Amino acid sequence: MTPNQVTVARVGAAFGAVALFTLAGHAFAADFAAVLLTVAAIALDGLDGYIARTRNLATPLGAQLDILGDRVVENLFFTFFAVSGLVSLWIPVLFFVRGTLTDFLRGLAARTGRTGFGPSSMLETWWGRCLVASRASRAAYAALKCVCFCYFGLLVSLHHFPQVWLSGSARAWFSSAGQGLIAATVTFCLVRAIPVIWEGRRYLAQIENRPRAVAAMEISR
Repeated sequence: MTPNQVTVARVGAAFGAVALFTLAGHAFAADFAAVLLTVAAIALDGLDGYIARTRNLATPLGAQLDILGDRVVENLFFTFFAVSGLVSLWIPVLFFVRGTLTDFLRGLAARTGRTGFGPSSMLETWWGRCLVASRASRAAYAALKCVCFCYFGLLVSLHHFPQVWLSGSARAWFSSAGQGLIAATVTFCLVRAIPVIWEGRRYLAQIENRPRAVAAMEISR
């Protein structure tokens, strides 16, 4: 299996999880299977990179597909949880805007040959690579998203239980804990965007200055 096929598989697992949460008649078995697919969707995020490194299959296209897969999975789950009333609508909006901005800057960098997370990455500062490209940061962020998605998936399941099975105070406690978890996930997400935005500004400057350079060449002629 190639890294790109793994990326497609994890996106499919994410859609399968949401479909089971919403279309399976609220059966406990379906909710449990949905949580397992959620774990698989996050776990496969690390597998595609591992295969790319160990089999020497890393490509600029694969790096972009990996990022695209992250965006699809994140936006899919957070939008579903927002529609379910478990998180604010601003959460998926924030992730969408953050992802669009950072991917736009990565696209500008890719035009100069700076792609992926290795030596050719757009991140040149040590702190940028530490926050975004290091294995520790990526693993921590993936683990946090996995816990967050699974936790809110369980909250979806709790809504299917009869009121007598779980008191209102217990449901409120689970909901409050979920809000703390989503706050931690959002904070980590924004912190990891800072280096990309900071280092991406020079590519914006290059694009802005390019017409001036072309005009100067025309005048010199």
